[in-house]
Amino acid sequence: MSRDDNIREILEESVREIVQAYDNPRTWLSWMVYLLSKLEEKATQQGPVNRASYVEMLDALMDEIRNRKRTGGWN
Repeated sequence: MSRDDNIREILEESVREIVQAYDNPRTWLSWMVYLLSKLEEKATQQGPVNRASYVEMLDALMDEIRNRKRTGGWN
């Protein structure tokens, strides 16, 4: 199993746990914010270049979300 496959498996299990605990998608926001804050924390610890890259990733994420709302699907 590749590293990416392993991470996907971990995330899929996490999603299952969240959905079992909270069946209303609106309540998932706090978990999304938590994940993003933890990723930001790690990026910041690695230095200003990674912090800037993290902010770029957030911009790309916002674009993906806008596209999802506009087209109805993920790219």
